Amino acid sequence: MSTTAPLSFLKGHGTENDFVIVPDPDGTTELSPAQVARLCDRRAGIGGDGLLRAVRSAAHPEARGMAGEAEWFMDYRNSDGSVAEMCGNGSRVFACYLRHAGLVSFGDVAIATRDGVKRVHLAKNGDVTVGMGRARFPDGQVTVTVGERSWPARNVDMGNPHAVAFVEDLDHAGSLLSAPAYHPADVYPRGVNVEFVVDRGPRHVAMRVHERGSGETRSCGTGACAVAVAAARRDGADPAVTGTPVTYTVDVPGGTLMISELPDGTVEMTGPAVIVAQGRIDPDWWAGASTGAPANLHA
Repeated sequence: MSTTAPLSFLKGHGTENDFVIVPDPDGTTELSPAQVARLCDRRAGIGGDGLLRAVRSAAHPEARGMAGEAEWFMDYRNSDGSVAEMCGNGSRVFACYLRHAGLVSFGDVAIATRDGVKRVHLAKNGDVTVGMGRARFPDGQVTVTVGERSWPARNVDMGNPHAVAFVEDLDHAGSLLSAPAYHPADVYPRGVNVEFVVDRGPRHVAMRVHERGSGETRSCGTGACAVAVAAARRDGADPAVTGTPVTYTVDVPGGTLMISELPDGTVEMTGPAVIVAQGRIDPDWWAGASTGAPANLHA
């Protein structure tokens, strides 16, 4: 894409996990890690926990094989510019954007991601339900450490890696400005999302999370799913064994998510998603985005 043309963007959030959205249907906008980081910068850019590039699956080399199932591919990047396999809240916001743009209607929508095709349901009340796939429990004992405190953590894979630690107080997680330490280090060669969890009541928990590449966020959809299935196993519930779905309420700093695990192992996440703004970025700012030029945003 020419740097003389303005870059269109939108801003959305799901339980205050916020994203910059870049419409790029033909896959012509190449975003470097530095440009993504600048767009997500809360002082020098638009600001967001991550970036969602909306590309037709047929136009993206990583998604062409899914084009027959899902027209749109969610190219997700963390706020530091790194590529991630999947983002649960991002997929809800992505679906909300597609409806906002008139590209899909209320009801069922398929979205291609790096973790495969996700099935999404857009309800008219603003809730979005995402089929998050099956949780996997990789082998290996993990310990998470903050300061002088350490906890055993459940290793959960939701298409991206999670370490779930049950604690007595969420304040024990500290500031989460930097990534919590974990051991052994080779369990997560590309880093890990770390969730700290406390009980609020029967099948009701609250969490804080440090997302790799983003720091502490107000919500993490895959993290909430990892927390729910880890809590279910801790509580002796396994829908694949009992044949009965299990639902947990998961409070995050930005709101509440409902997580259900079905007898076939599929995990579903339900929560709100909204588009809050749209506009274009000044081409002069965009041309200098990788070098630290001053921002000039036109909403």
